[in-house]
Amino acid sequence: MQNSLTRINKYIAESGLCSRRQADDLIDQKKVSINGKTAKHGDKVSPNDIVKVDTKTVHPVKKEIYIALHKPFGAITTTSKESSNTVLDYIDIKERIFPIGRLDVESSGLILLTNNGSIVNKLLKSKHKIEKEYLVTVNKPLTKEALTRLETGLKIDNKKTLPAKVKKVSSNQFTITIIQGLNRQIRRMCEALGYHVKILKRVRFAGIDLAKLPRGKWRYLTNSEIMLITKLTS
Repeated sequence: MQNSLTRINKYIAESGLCSRRQADDLIDQKKVSINGKTAKHGDKVSPNDIVKVDTKTVHPVKKEIYIALHKPFGAITTTSKESSNTVLDYIDIKERIFPIGRLDVESSGLILLTNNGSIVNKLLKSKHKIEKEYLVTVNKPLTKEALTRLETGLKIDNKKTLPAKVKKVSSNQFTITIIQGLNRQIRRMCEALGYHVKILKRVRFAGIDLAKLPRGKWRYLTNSEIMLITKLTS
């Protein structure tokens, strides 16, 4: 139970129904009510208020859940029940959870999921500079110049990417750590340099390592890992 007034979008996010940003969209669509009245942005609620999304009453969850999943190639990062082979199909728990960010269908690797909608936007906001590390395999040998340009930044749609950490692993494989989240950023960076990405795998996000988690398997985050991401977003 909450001890003070809470903004309506945060209240909905803490119910595990969706992220705070998605809650804002529901408010825009006038699908949220407080004690029978249509909610507005900035409204605050107390534990005694009745909050509904459509006709469903929502309450903040008591137990926060954080999960690491090794997303396989081909799995879709969505919570839509109309889609098949989604990230949720690999996780067998009853609680409602949703992914923190996304990996495109052609990529694999670490993705975090939670029922704490309040932390999702914090982890994705650029001001927190949350690192994401990927292992990338391209179609031909890497040149020193290409690695340097990936590291220092290059233009994508007239916008220069921020400096990254790049390390060569083999002739056509490297790791890259970025803090941005541009659409298909790494693939487009490689394409701009004349390379085609054959395999893209995220191996670390927000200090959490994929490590030896098997493809298609999941685990709960440890207490120390939860403390880490909480600290990163504070």
